Amino acid sequence: MRGPLLCEGRVVVVTGAGRGLGRAHALACAAEGARVVVNDLGVGLDGTPDDDGPAARVAREIRAAGGDAVAHGGDIATTEGAASLVRTALDTYGRLDTLVNNAGFLRDRMLVNLDEDDWDAVVRVHLKGHFLPLKHAAAHWRAEAKAGRRPEARVVNTSSGAGLSGSVGQGNYSAAKAGIIALTLVAAAELGRYGVQVNAIAPAARTRMTEETFARTMAAPAEGFDAMAPENVSPLVVWLGSAAGAGVTGRVFEAEGGRITVMEGWRPGPSTDKGARWTPAEAGVATLNLLAQAEAPAAVYGAVG
Repeated sequence: MRGPLLCEGRVVVVTGAGRGLGRAHALACAAEGARVVVNDLGVGLDGTPDDDGPAARVAREIRAAGGDAVAHGGDIATTEGAASLVRTALDTYGRLDTLVNNAGFLRDRMLVNLDEDDWDAVVRVHLKGHFLPLKHAAAHWRAEAKAGRRPEARVVNTSSGAGLSGSVGQGNYSAAKAGIIALTLVAAAELGRYGVQVNAIAPAARTRMTEETFARTMAAPAEGFDAMAPENVSPLVVWLGSAAGAGVTGRVFEAEGGRITVMEGWRPGPSTDKGARWTPAEAGVATLNLLAQAEAPAAVYGAVG
């Protein structure tokens, strides 16, 4: 017999939830008892308008399965849209417990061909699109804590392997996703006093953004288990977004298929201290000696040689 639902009584907001990973997260949270605010602006892979209403479709799908969901179509990379997202949760359900930041799109180019507009658009939707919902949700949770109603609030941000190791042809995306990791660490440190836990995932899954890549590089799914299905990532998101994950904050996890990895990030490696200023030549010798003792960095995705 199944135990209690992990998200029973919780209100979960998922951005970019009209398709792919976001849709899988929204459905998985609803299946665990959450009432879900399904956000999606409804745009194509490159951020151009798409009027087919993906957020409304996912909300209907949740309700058809016996859950509770409402659609939100605002642009969460604007102050108005992010504030509206939080208001939708509060006006509809009277509370907000979990924010899953997932929205994003791609405009891939090699650096020498990367237009400023393509840089700005990708950094805006990924990095600013994480910051603004987080800011408005955190303001609500801080007010609740100061009023004596300390929440068990959770934030799950979405980075990428590109943010951890870089990815050739994705300088804008990689930089934004690396920024999300730093934002996660800062938010976890700042918001813990208000009952807010903040973590990040770096998922690997087949979505609209990655299907061409995986079609070229991945083998066909094994019978009975599709390792690249976005639904494989969602159980970790559900758990991190629930009260069950108490005490887990400021962490980054890779999730792919049946694998979960705790990423350990930047830590001090080999070091030396002269106790005085180096000459350039001395600094070079010391640096080469340190590099000989250090672990090699992970390979950049798509790098040759």
